[in-house]
Order: sequence, then structure tokens, then C-alpha cells
Amino acid sequence: MEGFLRSSSAALKRGSEEHSGFHVVLGNEACDVDSMVSALSFAYFLFKTSGSSGRTPVPVLNIPRANFPLRTDSVFLLRESGLSQENLVFRDEVDLPGLHRVGRLALTLVDHNVLPSTDSDLEGAVVEVIDHHRLERAPSPSCPVTVETVGSCATLVAERIVQKAPEVLDRQVAQLLYGSIILDCVNMAPEAGKSLQNAKFDVSGFTTEQMLLKDMKAVSGGDLRVAISAVYMTLDAFLQRRFLQQELCEFCHKHCFDLLVAMTISFNENSEPFRQVAVYSSSTLYREEVSRALERAQNPCLSLSPMSSPYADVKAYLQGNTLASRKKLLPIIMDFLCDWEQRSTRRAGSGDSEVLEEEEEVEEEEPDDGHDSSRSSGVDEDARTPPRLVEGCPLDNGMAPISHQALLEKFRKMAAASEEVVGEEGTSEAL
Repeated sequence: MEGFLRSSSAALKRGSEEHSGFHVVLGNEACDVDSMVSALSFAYFLFKTSGSSGRTPVPVLNIPRANFPLRTDSVFLLRESGLSQENLVFRDEVDLPGLHRVGRLALTLVDHNVLPSTDSDLEGAVVEVIDHHRLERAPSPSCPVTVETVGSCATLVAERIVQKAPEVLDRQVAQLLYGSIILDCVNMAPEAGKSLQNAKFDVSGFTTEQMLLKDMKAVSGGDLRVAISAVYMTLDAFLQRRFLQQELCEFCHKHCFDLLVAMTISFNENSEPFRQVAVYSSSTLYREEVSRALERAQNPCLSLSPMSSPYADVKAYLQGNTLASRKKLLPIIMDFLCDWEQRSTRRAGSGDSEVLEEEEEVEEEEPDDGHDSSRSSGVDEDARTPPRLVEGCPLDNGMAPISHQALLEKFRKMAAASEEVVGEEGTSEAL
């Protein structure tokens, strides 16, 4: 893989006309381990199978290069796999809109299935999607979509490689995929992925801004732009940072956010996840509206209990539903933003006071009936069983020592299991 990364990076930098174009595999804006590994592995698969229609496959990490050292778990996994950061391509090093304008870009999305509004002009270049989040993309005959609710997007990439070209799984590729899967599905075997978890939670010496940028996603709706950050410490420790409210204000101002939702995660003495949530905004309206949406959420129910906060602009909560990760919180915020955008449009057309009075009446008289029947139960259906890989997953009984032979054997078993399911039912199913 090292040679592939070096040559694809060099080809992109040259931008030579001898290439018919580039097939960029792009991860999401959080650029966590799963996103990075999925982009690297799938681009390498395209390269080895000549599956890019003459275009040069290039994995692109969707953050500036300067932010990569904040992804301590990604840095660790690359180093352990013997890959160099120097041969990676980052978002600030490639002009994707420029390539698209001259017809030299094909785009595969991994670990997300819709482009953010800032990249909407690239939509015409998207030729495939592989993701494990909630499907938001409209169907299109020109863009095949693979979306399965597994614990890791790397699972779907590994499944594709095993089914189509198992010889691509050399030591480096297998270790990257295995490490990502273990990290995202660590609840299958609590002892698994300990080194990666330690690297992921190492925020020693980080500034508040770096902590928030380390694992952040941005969403927007109407006039409201929201940052959602995973913070790897307890909320109590986070709130005790000196000048925190001032730093949060400066962070939002610098990065043009109206509101910040921080989900902290740590582990108790039994190695069980412990989650807390903080909502910050200098606007009382924004802060209260988003907090109310999180408190009332039923799909999933977060089971939030108010905590004391030393800052007037920060609302703090203990999250009772520890299985609801940031991935589950994100759709709640996105649903809120869709509603907010609709209300903003109505206010613009009807006058603020009239619409606000109408909304207050609805809140008092009509209960929230949700979007589907599962919301009324208050149960997160995904939380009933922990994320798994595929049927007959070899990791269900814990992690074996990571070696070249062990990794290949596990993926061969995954391939055999997939073939059995295909033979019996006609399709390969993932949990």
C-alpha cells in the first residue's frame, strides 16, 4: 500500500494530462479512524482491481493536514501498520471543485452518504457510496449505494474486498481494517483494541479548541450552524478548564458556529462507557431550543438528567442511555435543524410574533407523535444488540493476537460465511 499511496499522491500533485482523471475516495469531515481506513483501503482495492475506469484512484482525508496530529488514534494505527503520513493526501491539498469543473473527477463517498452543503457542487461527481449511517441520499440509478447498519464502515469495505479480490488483503490492509473494526465495535470484546483506545483518549496537552476539533462534525439548517464534538474526558473535568466559557465563545466565533454540542465519553471502573452532554451557545434561544430537542428525543431516548454547570451559557447533562453514541445523537440534531429551517421560513413569511404564538399553542396542546411507531416505545432499537460485523463474525468471541496469518484467516471465514448466505438467500446480510 505504501507504494500505491506514494504514486497516487504524486500523480495528483502533478495533475498531468496523461491521466484521464482521478477517482477520489473521500471520507467524512470528522476523519476518524473508520473514515481514514475506509478511504485508504477502498482506494487501494480500486487500484488493485482496475475498478476506476482508467482514472487514478486517490484516497483523500477530509481535513486539513495540520489537523491530523489531533487524530491520535489514526496516527497510532498508521505507525503500527508501517505507513507514512507523508504520502497521505488531505483535503486542503487537492482542488476537488476544479477537477470536477474540467470533467476529471469521479467521487466515492465512504463513511457518509450525503455531501455537506459546502460541497454540494461536487454532487454530480459522486459515483458510489459505502456507509453505515442513516441513509439520507435520494436513490439514483447512476450511483450505487451500500448502506448497512453495522458498527464500522470498514466492515463493509472489508466485505467488498473479501468477496471481490481477497488477494488485496495483505498484512497492511488487513491490519488497518481489523484495527478500525475493533475500535468501532470494541463492545464485542472489552479487552480488544486497548492500545487504539488509549491513543484515541490521549488528549494530554490539548487546548480546548484542539479537543473540540479532534472529533467534530458540523451540521446546519436555516440560519443555524452547529458543531457536534466528541470529547474524551469526563464533563466535570472539561467544565473545570480555566476560562472555558470564553474559549467556547472564541471557538464558535472563529469557526462560525452558533452552537456547540459536546458529548463527553469516559469509562468507569468496570470499563463501561460513561457519557455526558454539554450544550453551549451565547444565544439563550438557540441553547434552550437544542437542549429541549435533546431532552425530548425518543429515537433514541438519551435519558438526560440535568447537571449543575458553572457557566450561564452551558447546559450540562448526564446521559443515562450510554449506548447512544455521537452517531445516534447526530440525527436528533439534524431533525431539529430541519424543523428549525421550516420554522425560520414560516417566520420570514408570516411575521415572528404570529408564528411563535402558534408554535407555543402546538407545544401545549399536541404531544410529539414522532416519525414512526418505534418512537412511542422510547426504546432505541439499535441498542437492543451491540453492533456486529457480519453473520458468523469471527470476532464475537474476542480478539486473537494480531498477525498476518490470523487476520487473513478471519477475513477468509467472513468470506465463507458471506458465500453461504448468498447461496441460501441470494443476498449477503450484515447485522
